[in-house]
Amino acid sequence: MSHCPARVLATPGALDLIASLRAKYGEIMFHQSGGCCDGSSPMCYPVGDYLVAPDDVKLGEIGGAAFFMSRSQFEYWRCTQLTIDVVEGMGGMFSLENGTGLRFLTRSRVFTDAELERLGGGDAPRGAMAR
Repeated sequence: MSHCPARVLATPGALDLIASLRAKYGEIMFHQSGGCCDGSSPMCYPVGDYLVAPDDVKLGEIGGAAFFMSRSQFEYWRCTQLTIDVVEGMGGMFSLENGTGLRFLTRSRVFTDAELERLGGGDAPRGAMAR
């Protein structure tokens, strides 16, 4: 059976920043912002400070932190693999990396047809809805 590709990955720089934030704040999680105040940025919060909606989709984990996005946004991004990176700049107003001189950035690529087939046609991961 073929390996199922990850829906979300992180660069080494992002993993370093995640480790630093976890050391400072404890358990953290991500929610891909859908626009509004901070654009479409991956937002990082202490676990429990951001209430995940019942229909949010968990894409996976990066650096030990769960990564979610809204169901409606997932429908738009379902055929893409997200890679969380860091660049110099100011993080989202409410995101934990704000003030570090770095910010998380989402990069994406479209899954190949073979990868989509292994993912079940791009459907939401089974058991991935927020609870």
